[in-house]
Parts: sequence; structure tokens; C-alpha cells
Amino acid sequence: MNRSDPDLLAAADALRLKPRGSSQGGLRQYNERVVLQAIRLHGALPGAEIARVTQLTAQTVSLITKRLETDGLLLRGTPQRGKVGQPSVPLRLNPDGALAIGIKVGRRSMDVLLVDFTGAVRQRWTLDYRYPDPDQLLAEIGARLAEMAAQLSADALGRVQGVGIAAPFSLGGWQTLLDMPPDVAARWPLVNLRAEVAARTDLPVSLIKDTAAACVAELVAGRGRSVQSFLYVFVDTFIGGGLVLDSHLRAGLHGNAGAIGSLPMGLAASGDATAPAQLLSVASLANLEARYRQHGLDAAAVADDRALQAPWLAHTQAWLADAAGAVALAVNSAACLLDLESVIVDGSFSRALQAALVAALQQALDRYSWEGVTRPMLLPGTIGSDARALGGALLPLHANFSPDRDLFLKIAVD
Repeated sequence: MNRSDPDLLAAADALRLKPRGSSQGGLRQYNERVVLQAIRLHGALPGAEIARVTQLTAQTVSLITKRLETDGLLLRGTPQRGKVGQPSVPLRLNPDGALAIGIKVGRRSMDVLLVDFTGAVRQRWTLDYRYPDPDQLLAEIGARLAEMAAQLSADALGRVQGVGIAAPFSLGGWQTLLDMPPDVAARWPLVNLRAEVAARTDLPVSLIKDTAAACVAELVAGRGRSVQSFLYVFVDTFIGGGLVLDSHLRAGLHGNAGAIGSLPMGLAASGDATAPAQLLSVASLANLEARYRQHGLDAAAVADDRALQAPWLAHTQAWLADAAGAVALAVNSAACLLDLESVIVDGSFSRALQAALVAALQQALDRYSWEGVTRPMLLPGTIGSDARALGGALLPLHANFSPDRDLFLKIAVD
């Protein structure tokens, strides 16, 4: 069975998590978080519907929602009149109820986002560079945090829950592929990024691997709300990923679970000192950029619609064939090992190129034998290039307002 069938996708999207509360005493904060989570997942709901999906009593829901309104976390909507009885009043999240800052430190760019309680981006700042220089980036982060603090009112500043940083574990790695000066690469192992950012703000600071942060964004704000187990593939300068099992992000012993970029593309030959190429050396956007530059084309086209237009199109198609074949090998191996429900593919490229990669990957997966293993459903991610910074911002928001504190916080590292 081909699990990309539209009916199956529609059924998956129709599902929603149903957090359940308890009407027993001593669980006030937990029940408040359950109510907030129910509204976040389902959208605006009247009190009776909140009681139904959370299995809390109507009286408990009434008390909780009144407190959350008083705290500025919920807003009342326009009363909806039915055929009989009193009109129902839908309750929704107050976008101004809480804020968070997400910072993506990447190999070619840095993004700083101010995110509101609904996950919407309020402010955005981006810096592009040839390679990441720690001194330059830390100075810019300090300047952006100070600028945001100056622009916010006292009340809004008091509602900022913290700063979440999304960054690769080895920013000084693969210096040859990135054309990074050796002295710059040598400084990164000496930088404690979380501590350096914490020294520049009074807000709590968390750090998470960049592709894990992107996976968090998809898990909390995208398709992860209806898919319990999936391999997440994020295509950027280097391809990477994350792993979600039973609706929880799994980090592994060293925080590298789902790090598909390091997967070998073949067997290591006996007596051959040359190791097989890694997936990132075939299926990354850096490879597509190199193809463009080799033919005198603007490499920035990897991020926009030009990638599927002449004269870039021919080189994009060649990259798609190579990348899809390589990723298919990784997907087949992961499915055999983990019995996945889905594979979700996203990246820092246009939605059109994302669709082209998903289609090419579907064809590449057709060439594998799936006897003895269930082929996972292939899905496009929903967040895009903001996924890493948004995932970073979700760290403090989730820590303070979600009923499931263990969803992904255990993978935050210093």
C-alpha cells in the first residue's frame, strides 16, 4: 500500500491530541496547562467543548478559564447562538499573553524571531554570512536582544518567557565544505553558546540542536500534532534530521538521534582507507549551490523559485535525482530499524522545490523492496525555513505552559 494516499493524509490531519485533565485537588497548574493545550490544538472552544476534550468537569473548566482570562492568557470571542439555550462563548489564546525569542545560528545565516503565544512571528531579523564567526554573531545577538527589549512595553517585556537557541553541535566542523578559515573554525569549540547568550540577557536561555529544534516546531505546531512516530528530514546548507517516537522527540545519548546527515552512502571496503561518503555530502543545499556556482549561476537561487526555472532547472533536476536517491536509502534503513509511521521532509527552500523533492523521493522509495517492513507515509513539512528559530522559541513557551514538560525539554544541552 502506498501510504501517501490522499485519504490517509486527510485522516491523519483530522486527528488531534486530546490532553486530559483531572478534577482532583492539587492539580491546578497542570489542569490550566491542559486547558491551554486543548485550545492550542483545537482552536477557539466554548467551555462545554473544553470540558469534553479534556474530561474535566464544567465547573472546573469555568474556574480555570476565568483565572486564565484574568492572567491575560485567554480571550473571549463573540457569543455563538444556537437553536436552544444560552449562546456559547468561544475562548481563544491571547496572542499577547506570552512571548518568546528564538535564535537560529546556522552555517550561512542567523535568524532572531520574537514569537507570540499563538506561535506567530511578531518580529524577524536575519543576518547572512559566508561562514559563522563567533565574535560577529555574539555581538549581533547582543544587539538584537537589546533592540527587542527597548522596543517592548514594560508589560510585554514581563511576558517574555525566555530565549531558545537552535544551533548545530559543531559549528566549526566541515570547514573545507564551508570554505571557513581554520582560525575561525578553531574558535568554535571554545565557545559555550548558551552561556555567552545568557551573559547578554536577564532572560532564561536554552540551547537545542538546530535540526532538533526544527523537528520540535513540526511536532508542536505542524504535522506532529497528528503523527505519533516520524523521521524528520530538514534540508539546509547541510541535511539533518530529528526523530519522534510516541509523540516525543528522542535525543539519544549524545543528542544526535535522527542525525541522518552523517549516514554512510555505502559499505566501507576492506583494505580501503577511504570512508564512504556521508548523506550530507550528496543531499545538502550546499551541493546544489556548488552546482550553480560551477555553471556561473547565482547560488542564492536555492532558496527561491528560480531553482525550478531556466537556467537553474537542469542543475536542480540533477541534484534532485542524486539527493532523492540518497535520502531514500536513509529512509529505507530507518524504517527497517524503527518501524516509522511517517517521514516528514522540510527545509530552507521554496515550497515548490520541497514538493519536487518529495515527489522525487517517492519515486526513489518505489525502487526499494518493502517486503517484511511497512513503508512509511511521506509528508511535506509545514513550517519551512523558520522551523529552527521557531523551535527554539517554543522551548521556553512549552516549559511554562504545556502539560507535558518532558515532550522535548530533555534534549536541551549546554
